[in-house]
Amino acid sequence: MVTPRSIRVAAAQLGPIHLADSREAVVERMLSLLRKGAGAGCGLVVFPELALTTFFPRYFMEDPAAVDAFFESEMPSAATEPLFDEAKRLGVGFHLGYAELADGRHFNTAILVDGDGRLVGKYRKVHLPGHAEHRPDAPFQHLEKRYFEVGDLGFPVWRAFDGIVGMCICNDRRWPETFRVMGLQGVEMVVLGYNTPEHNIYHREPPHRRMFHHLLSLQAGAYQNGTWVVAAAKAGSEDGHPLIGGSAIVAPTGEIVAQATSEEDEIIVHDCGLDACLDIKQNIFNFDKHRRVEHYGRIVDQTGVVLPED
Repeated sequence: MVTPRSIRVAAAQLGPIHLADSREAVVERMLSLLRKGAGAGCGLVVFPELALTTFFPRYFMEDPAAVDAFFESEMPSAATEPLFDEAKRLGVGFHLGYAELADGRHFNTAILVDGDGRLVGKYRKVHLPGHAEHRPDAPFQHLEKRYFEVGDLGFPVWRAFDGIVGMCICNDRRWPETFRVMGLQGVEMVVLGYNTPEHNIYHREPPHRRMFHHLLSLQAGAYQNGTWVVAAAKAGSEDGHPLIGGSAIVAPTGEIVAQATSEEDEIIVHDCGLDACLDIKQNIFNFDKHRRVEHYGRIVDQTGVVLPED
């Protein structure tokens, strides 16, 4: 008898991380969440974007050494080795977002590690938001375009955890192309972390709308590609700069099945039946039967908007 494929997953939300907080202190918090996930029977724990430090792109820095201090040149590092060791001891896989320094290049990166401590895959953030130059009149900066290069690995997926798993990071979740490229590879679970400021420095919008758009992006990506989505926030006020929470697990139907209730360290857990993806993939969005690529050329041939002629 073939049993349905299922994995119990935890989204491990982190509360605020301040400039003064050491990596070692943050890893201790992550170890506590990892153990809670293992105690709940989870096979995979998903940590946020840039999980080891404060969200440093909010600060303008001109000294390259000051910037590099937020980056990891190896993974695991001395500070993160305990996380890898404990995960292997517990037999629990994890997803970790961090700032990566690789051969002099800077990326906003995430890795997926299985329950044996084996690196399954690496992803580098593609859709970098924000700006590159100092904006002295802004209440804070959003300098991802200054501190990171655009990711160069595309949107791969991997066979892991008895399914097909992909990754993206923060702003990637807002772009339908992110999920569609993975959907075209049969993805069954997308795991991601995010650090989303409560306030948008480019245009005014209330915090409740920030949360609405965050969840809308997760739900649309899940439903339109028949995949689970597991999203973990870094949340709360970091040295006076608030980030939204809203860590969530979304089913392939687009329904939210678990959501964080705080802006502190917290895990949410759900049994994700991977075979539940099949109904959506076969009966709603059957790509093989219904996609019409001959009409989609603009998606890859054009970036900005081209208006019709008068």
